[in-house]
Amino acid sequence: MAAATKKATGFTAAERKAMKERAEELKLEGRGGKKKCEAAKACLEKIAEMPDGDRAIVERIHAIVATVAPELEPKTMYGMPAYARDGKVVCFFQAASKFDTRYCTLGFEDLAHLDSGTMWPTTYAITELDEANVKKIEKLVKQAVG
Repeated sequence: MAAATKKATGFTAAERKAMKERAEELKLEGRGGKKKCEAAKACLEKIAEMPDGDRAIVERIHAIVATVAPELEPKTMYGMPAYARDGKVVCFFQAASKFDTRYCTLGFEDLAHLDSGTMWPTTYAITELDEANVKKIEKLVKQAVG
């Protein structure tokens, strides 16, 4: 009987990098917390590092959040842009390049007020931002902080 081929298990390099970034974020927060300006700067730095396609989408999302929900504070979560209230993430962006996926995602944590019956979406795939998508995101962010 031939030996069965063993499938690799464990975390990918990208997943390990994201976990290390999150551990560093938590360590900094645990040391008296990142100041809001430092957290916002880290968010903008992560946006600037992204490939053009991802960056164009997240820059628009960043502007939408700043306009529609100025009470949310920019920060990073797992090395990606996130927006928080009282230190707790409400919504976040994940670049397609982060884990080499087909699309970017805009996600909402459980603090977001998106409840609709007993089941609703909390993560949205984005391949491009046209005006209709911008309007949808504006509405979702408004509802999330509602």
